[in-house]
Formats: sequence, C-alpha cells, structure tokens
Amino acid sequence: MEKELERDTHQLNKDDNSGSVQIADDVVAMIAGIAATEVDGVSAMVGNITNELMSKVGMKKLTKGVKVDVLENTVSVDLVINIEFGYNIPETCRNVQSKVKSAIENMTGLEVTDVNIRIAAVNMKGE
Repeated sequence: MEKELERDTHQLNKDDNSGSVQIADDVVAMIAGIAATEVDGVSAMVGNITNELMSKVGMKKLTKGVKVDVLENTVSVDLVINIEFGYNIPETCRNVQSKVKSAIENMTGLEVTDVNIRIAAVNMKGE
C-alpha cells in the first residue's frame, strides 16, 4: 500500500522481508519527459522561465515541461511540448500519451490515469 512518506516521495511497496521501495515525483517526471522526447515529431519539452534560464547556464533539468501528480497508486501527467512542422498533431499526441503511459507503468508499477498535453509551439524546419 502506497503512502506519502515525505514531500514528493511515495512508497511503491512495503515488504516486511525485503524492505520498502520509494520513488520521488521528479523520477516519474523524468521518465515522462524522456519518453515524450523519444516520439517522432516532438522537438522539445517546454518549461517555465526558471527552467529555461537554468538550461542556459548548463543546469538542464530533465523534468522541464512536465508536471506529475502521484496519488495512491495513480499518476496524472501534464506535458508542455513543441511539435515539428509537418507532423500530424493529434497522431503525435496520441503517440506521446501512449509512450509516456507505457514507460511510467512499466518502470514504476504505478497506474497512469491520464497524460494531458499542451502544444506550446510548432518548430519550423531549420530553426
């Protein structure tokens, strides 16, 4: 049974014989961000101004453009992405949703209830 142990950390399972497994929300967000950028047509994740400034000074954050809410054994994911020009937006978003859901569920055992996507920009070729 999962319970919140400390801020942004959740217990995945507890076994009296082996111990417990805990996972931070940032780990779930990192999995989502990496999975999303692996989909053809996604050019980048989009973050807030703080993340943008951090990436310019070499402190790139892998959770940029990703927000996760972990409750009980479920995860809700919000992504902000840029799409490459020429790709079908609904199809690309379905691929992102599928890839993110699959990656989180396979790697953490948590159930993904939804993957919400906001398109921030369309990148033209050569930019």
